[in-house]
Amino acid sequence: MRRSRQDARVLWHTSPTASTEARLRDLVASLTLTEKVALCSGAGTWHTTAIPRIDLDAIAVSDGPAGIRGTATDLAEVRIASDEELSISFPAPSALAATWDVGLAERFGQALASEAVREGVDVVLAPVVNLQRTPVGGRHFECFSEDPLLTGRLATAIVEGIQGCGVAACVKHFVGNEAETRRTTAISRIDERTLREVYLAPFEAAIQDAGAWSVMAAYNRVDVHGVAEKAVGHPWLLDELLRREWGFDGVVMSDWSAATDTVSTGRHGLDLVMPGPDTVWSAGRLEEAVAHGMVSEAAVDAKVLNLLRLAARVGALDGNRTRRRTAVSRDGARALSRRIAACSFVVLRHELNDLPIGDPPRTVALIGPNAVAPYLQGGGSASIPLRQVESIEQALGRRWPGVDVTVSPGAYARVNPSMLTATALRDPETGTSGVRVDYLDDGGAQVASALSADWSGVVRALPTDIADVRVRTVVRLEEPGWHWLGAAVVGRHRVSIDGIEVSRSEDRVGEEAVLDSSANNPAAAGHAIHVDVPRDVLIDVTAQNVDAGGLGVFARAGLHHRVPGPSADALIAEAVEHAVTSDLVVVVIGTNEDIESEGWDRPDLALPGAQNRLVDAVLAVRPDAVVVVNAGAPVELPWLHRASTVLWAWLPGQEFAGALTDVLAGDAEPSGRLPWTLPVRHDDVPVRDGIPDAGDVVDYLDGLDVGYRGWLRSGVQPMLPFGFGLGWTTWRYSDASAGPWSANGIEVGCTVENIGARSGREVVQVYVEASTGEPRRPRRWLGGFGIAEVSAGERRNITVRIPRRAFEVWDTDQGAWRLPAGEYQLLIGRDVSDIRNRIAARIDDEFGDDVELFDFEGRQTRSAQLTNGGPK
Repeated sequence: MRRSRQDARVLWHTSPTASTEARLRDLVASLTLTEKVALCSGAGTWHTTAIPRIDLDAIAVSDGPAGIRGTATDLAEVRIASDEELSISFPAPSALAATWDVGLAERFGQALASEAVREGVDVVLAPVVNLQRTPVGGRHFECFSEDPLLTGRLATAIVEGIQGCGVAACVKHFVGNEAETRRTTAISRIDERTLREVYLAPFEAAIQDAGAWSVMAAYNRVDVHGVAEKAVGHPWLLDELLRREWGFDGVVMSDWSAATDTVSTGRHGLDLVMPGPDTVWSAGRLEEAVAHGMVSEAAVDAKVLNLLRLAARVGALDGNRTRRRTAVSRDGARALSRRIAACSFVVLRHELNDLPIGDPPRTVALIGPNAVAPYLQGGGSASIPLRQVESIEQALGRRWPGVDVTVSPGAYARVNPSMLTATALRDPETGTSGVRVDYLDDGGAQVASALSADWSGVVRALPTDIADVRVRTVVRLEEPGWHWLGAAVVGRHRVSIDGIEVSRSEDRVGEEAVLDSSANNPAAAGHAIHVDVPRDVLIDVTAQNVDAGGLGVFARAGLHHRVPGPSADALIAEAVEHAVTSDLVVVVIGTNEDIESEGWDRPDLALPGAQNRLVDAVLAVRPDAVVVVNAGAPVELPWLHRASTVLWAWLPGQEFAGALTDVLAGDAEPSGRLPWTLPVRHDDVPVRDGIPDAGDVVDYLDGLDVGYRGWLRSGVQPMLPFGFGLGWTTWRYSDASAGPWSANGIEVGCTVENIGARSGREVVQVYVEASTGEPRRPRRWLGGFGIAEVSAGERRNITVRIPRRAFEVWDTDQGAWRLPAGEYQLLIGRDVSDIRNRIAARIDDEFGDDVELFDFEGRQTRSAQLTNGGPK
């Protein structure tokens, strides 16, 4: 098994010693079959089973791509209402990827682990290493990049950071889970070479280089080697590749409710079915399969051994969690979140020299729906509970005391209007402030009734013999004009507004409502009401009590109200008026939880609402306006080249306001580089969606040409290329060099000179091209990258390692990696299109035994012989 630099640290947690392994096997032998089977299913939503007689504690797991969500069965609103300190919200993974900073990624992993330790969590369900194959993928923001090497390098660093603190990382979702549409039934059809070179590559790096302790098997099926089987029970993926070839000795857990068959999952490499307690292995199902010879007890023993090994690593065996450490304090985590956010911002346009800001502005026009309500984290399992965070207006005032900030939304961008607060509601029976909640049995009879003084739109953990929940309340409409009232519900329901039924359904739902995220942010059904004089309106909603199995029991009836307000044209006119009269104009546009979330894919790349019209109108009067795009995944920006300054700010976590102010004021440089390609139009995208066909198949027909490789193959010009980013300064490249070859690949060097007026951070990118036509390769692909921080007017030499694997291809006939002979170009640049220097390399035979290197002017600089084992 390959190991990275962590070997040199001699960490206690890498591989068990022979004595530890022998003890674990003895413990397995001491367990009854019933105990062993119990260990292999979750004890609940976020915990495994404890066996006190062998000093085995429950292992706690938590979502964690951008912060530790926690292990409470009750979710965000329960934690927010408590007095406990909440975990830090970090920028989304795509934002971290935009830093291209492996060291920062490792520090982020340490911060996640530190938060996990404080939360009592043993396994962080992160990182997500699926690729951004299509920009409309619902979890695009949760992935790092469209490039496998960049994804793998960052994932490796995060895993090392997490596990160096004694907490387990769980690399997910294994494998071919690049879209959300019908994700639980879709079949990802991927040829083996593409699978090996592209989609498995980040998993291989995280497992073999960083030694990840756990892997999450995905919802989808995978069609490879003639077997189209669910990832949670795929014999080749789990047994042959993961266990035998890669030597993985950690735990493979299912994605939540992904395991639906007892025998296939029991026979193959799945170790833990989540969530519990009711799973395909519990209630005697797996024991019966063993008794009938359909699953061997040896297979169960192997699962239990892996689980005990994980327990030993995280300190859940023998109660030895004292070895875990918090490498990053809470204040340090907040500072790190702010630093990552600022560093991740990508400067898409910088045509004027008045940024960063020198003299403090006296007046600022803060414009845009995301200026009023920024989208800080993506929807679904990546979101964590958040209390009130600092607003952009507050951050500007703190940075420039006395500044006069006007805030105007400029456009409507959300599907649902704001939730009604409990203080605006009255119980229709008593007139007391609040909501009347009746609990109904399956026949519609009332079982119980209560007043809720702080209705949040959802009630959880009711007994399953409660079939429906009826919510009634009276709202007083005071303001003249058109009001809109509605309710967001899930499953069977009836919604009546002011005596008018606006929605009804008899369709009951179960766990699928959670798996497809329709339960997270349902669209409200409602009714417009015109008010001349103040009056009361009754809202009457009956909603299903949804039994989602291990994913919880809940009833949702969110109450929404849109007050009379200005038209879209009036909102834009108000924003323009503020822009004209202000020293500084900052327009913050973007997406929200209605648009980017786990559970569904976007239909297109359009910004919601009239945001593009808003930007056009502001730029017409203030071409110097700073436009900030607050979105995780690409959106169409038809006005981009008419703007003078545009920042891409991602889904930036809780410290967004401070980070944005740091960047505007020059306290931090926005040195991010795009980890994906920005299209002009959705129609130009090489893979427009990941929607399965009528047979539920997603054919990966783009093969090796994922992301920017597909753009290069098609010849269509994107709006901005992969790797693009300007920063606050400018750069000159010189002195390209390469060599020597080694078992680890080749080092490429160059000198970067900061020829601007400010210190800056440059991301040097090295791409590879192969001139030979066979085997078919991408036109160009990322071979390596490095970072240099250079003061104004100074130079810095930087070395980038290109791993041997960057030149290799998977030979499906031989079942092995090989290094094709031929001419290669090593291209040194600022992005995939902006190449500053090049070096030629010639590999003279098909096994890569003889390599010659030439500088960018064609002069031979070095030759070497390379074998499968390294230089000879």
